[in-house]
Amino acid sequence: MLVIGVDRRDPDRDVAAAVNVEAVRAAPNFVFVPADLAHCAVESLVLDADVVFHLAGVPGVRPSWGPGFVEYAESNIVATQRLMEAAVRLKVPRVVLASSSSVYGRTGGAASPETAAAAPLSPYGVSKLAAETLCLAYARRSDSATRVSALRYFTVYGPRQRPDMLIGRVLSAALGSPPVRLFGAGDQRRDFTFVDDAVAATLTAATAPVAGVFNIGGGRAASVADVVRIAEDITGTRIPTRPVAARDGDVPATLADPTRARDELGWQPRVNLVEGMTRHWQWLNSEAGHAEAAS
Repeated sequence: MLVIGVDRRDPDRDVAAAVNVEAVRAAPNFVFVPADLAHCAVESLVLDADVVFHLAGVPGVRPSWGPGFVEYAESNIVATQRLMEAAVRLKVPRVVLASSSSVYGRTGGAASPETAAAAPLSPYGVSKLAAETLCLAYARRSDSATRVSALRYFTVYGPRQRPDMLIGRVLSAALGSPPVRLFGAGDQRRDFTFVDDAVAATLTAATAPVAGVFNIGGGRAASVADVVRIAEDITGTRIPTRPVAARDGDVPATLADPTRARDELGWQPRVNLVEGMTRHWQWLNSEAGHAEAAS
């Protein structure tokens, strides 16, 4: 089995990208291609593929407002359309798309089933909903042999997490990083998903007999205050915090209804928040964690 990895971040020039792919880059069945899906020739990358994992995109709610949205539109929407055009033309059997819980918007704290109305509160959420809708539209074409599974990930965390995400910032603060900014009252609640569980769901979706939209979350939410408290228990360190004004686009709460993923994919999360944060903390204190922090 040959695996082709595509990323516009070239590990020969990007230190963080090099650290991320170091463990697999020398594998004989892995080929890395530095390319931007919004501009490169796509068909040669997916030719004869059994499955395409479309995880590429620009993340982040707050930076998506204003002029920066041009990059979101290009990377999350245009690149997705170009990929699906190639996948359908070449009859790729399955595309697994990284979508987001951000498509739901304000939920009042109730669990969101996949059938809930999508009403994103940020340009980022709009771009992810557009990508999801594009993929499903291509899959419904009369000439399409490509099936699509769109996975709405709920706040994935763990080793190599983006440094601007909450759990990474909280745990890094215990090692001497700047105080954690708490937006608003800090009472936002999130359904956190450990990266190993997200990977398991992604691989399961590639071979499952069903396709469609799936929530990838455990159906349990924790507040920002809960995360800080757990981090203090794990690290034995008081986590310094700094309150700042709430930002547009941040939803008060996310909570997955995981019924469909459980019943149709046979997937459910295995790692609870305390265990996941403990494993994240252990990684931060490992050689790999230190190497990435240095990058």
